[in-house]
Amino acid sequence: MNTRQQKINIITLGCAKNTVDSEALYSQLLHNDFTLTEQIDDADIAIINTCGFIDAAKRQSVDTILAAVERKSSGQLSKVYVMGCLVERYKNDLQKEIPEIDNFFGSNELPNILESLGGKYKYELLGERSVSTPNYFSYIKISEGCDNPCSFCAIPLMRGKHRTKPVEQVMDETMRLVEKGVKELIVIGQDTTYYGLDIYGERKLASLLTSLASVKELEWIRLMYAFPAKFPADILDVFKSNPKLCRYLDMPIQHAADNVLKSMRRGITRRTTENLIETIRTAVPQIALRTTLIVGYPNETEADIQELAQFIRDVKFDRLGVFTYSQEDDTTAFGLGDPVPEEEKERRKEYIMEIQREISLEKNESRIGMKTRAVIERSENGSFVGRTEWDAPEVDNEVFIPATEHVRVDDFVNVTITDATEYDLYAEITSKE
Repeated sequence: MNTRQQKINIITLGCAKNTVDSEALYSQLLHNDFTLTEQIDDADIAIINTCGFIDAAKRQSVDTILAAVERKSSGQLSKVYVMGCLVERYKNDLQKEIPEIDNFFGSNELPNILESLGGKYKYELLGERSVSTPNYFSYIKISEGCDNPCSFCAIPLMRGKHRTKPVEQVMDETMRLVEKGVKELIVIGQDTTYYGLDIYGERKLASLLTSLASVKELEWIRLMYAFPAKFPADILDVFKSNPKLCRYLDMPIQHAADNVLKSMRRGITRRTTENLIETIRTAVPQIALRTTLIVGYPNETEADIQELAQFIRDVKFDRLGVFTYSQEDDTTAFGLGDPVPEEEKERRKEYIMEIQREISLEKNESRIGMKTRAVIERSENGSFVGRTEWDAPEVDNEVFIPATEHVRVDDFVNVTITDATEYDLYAEITSKE
């Protein structure tokens, strides 16, 4: 059978950055007249875009590959291709352990994928993507790779050094997304605050955000993955002056104990972090701060956990997630071993999350009576379910709103918060405009 007549299914694992890569591949395949399917059951060829960030992600990637290989063995698939971060790190191991895989591709090898299928990469489609998220929001990846030396992180090994996407290219991609109906743009990268330093000689995130905010069709611009060390304070002026920037900032801090931060090579101390958070909250009142933490790092003691817990109580993040430490090959921290048992890591994680549950309830209740914008995402049991500007998709709170006949899914509406629980808000619509 001609390859173009065979149905291709793309399976995307991991973070939003992989989603963007898969969307670009999907668009290239369509413009090469390949047939694509959303269902693996209907596919002849599977392309698996893998994640290799931590142990759990690697296990999921391997399990997905093995399931696809089993389908190939039973005649349900003709080919299995594997791409992405896991290939960048473990290609030789995968070739040895799973020889049934037909081909391997790194994270930035879309032209090679097209060529292997008998197609041709169309450079004129640079920035063109087939959006896989709901049509009202999409991710915009403003850079690739990372220059930060974090001891626990394998991202530079998989994605390489930081590479800024030029402003013109980001804006062109944004306009293509807007033409598809996107109203919420979620700005991502391994480190968004580093943007511009490599090609412009200075951090240019503030000017990029200003340019994005000039796109009249956009309702919201949401900033993710802001690195706290050397945080570019000029972006706070953009928050203050432009209501299109969601009062929301995702800033992973990973820990608060200075000895752990030093070993992690984060380039920041607890006091500097606290000062930065105070600066952000003073400049942008009502901003929702989201962070992620790592517990179970090799040299983390019980005293460090207690310090982290007190830090969380003092700072009171609006949104917070916790990962358990994963020992990664070839990282600086690998030589420290992995002495903290998994059950102890889980205990520490649950301890921190229990503290955060109380904070989350307090924070949510403090918003009762506030007016804000919300996007309607679905209808459920006689109510609309959506998100406020204080919440990113998939990882944060939802808001429940009584359904009215004047509002549709995908609408952005003005609401008043009427009630709250630990991880949900309740609101009433005041107007659509």
